[in-house]
Amino acid sequence: MKRIVKVLAGAVLCAGGAASAAPVLMSSDWAREACTAWNADATLTTKLQESGWVANDKKRGYKLLRIARKDCEASPQVELRIASKDGKAQCIAGGPVGDMPLDYDVDYLMTAKTKRWIEMGRGEYGPMKAMLFGRLSFDGPMGEAMGNMGPFESFLLLVGKVPSDAGSCPK
Repeated sequence: MKRIVKVLAGAVLCAGGAASAAPVLMSSDWAREACTAWNADATLTTKLQESGWVANDKKRGYKLLRIARKDCEASPQVELRIASKDGKAQCIAGGPVGDMPLDYDVDYLMTAKTKRWIEMGRGEYGPMKAMLFGRLSFDGPMGEAMGNMGPFESFLLLVGKVPSDAGSCPK
């Protein structure tokens, strides 16, 4: 059975009318839901496989994508682990940061203020404008990212697709 949800002021209404709180934006719970949403996005799963992006993992078996909200300084980052699975670039785990340090030859760290994440998630502007105007901080293989702007934009839109509550910082 499909779960139908609607987000209203930080609450998720599930089919049947029962309300539950949406996860805090960029919390571990939110990252798990973002992982599921990643796997449902054809641009992310297909294009990042076709371009060879997901294969650039230094034979580790996955790439790390860490994200955080800049205005939530005491909050931990969260991560998505992306691997080639069943011929697609799939998210194999989403949640708190693991013990693997980032390798900026293959991994990514992106941070932005909450307001900017929300704007990018709504599609108000894409990754080029976000980086050009300093709205999104980015560390990682820049050439690789530039060659994958379509999927990169899909990732930013994913932030707006995953129900969340941005009224507090992750803990």
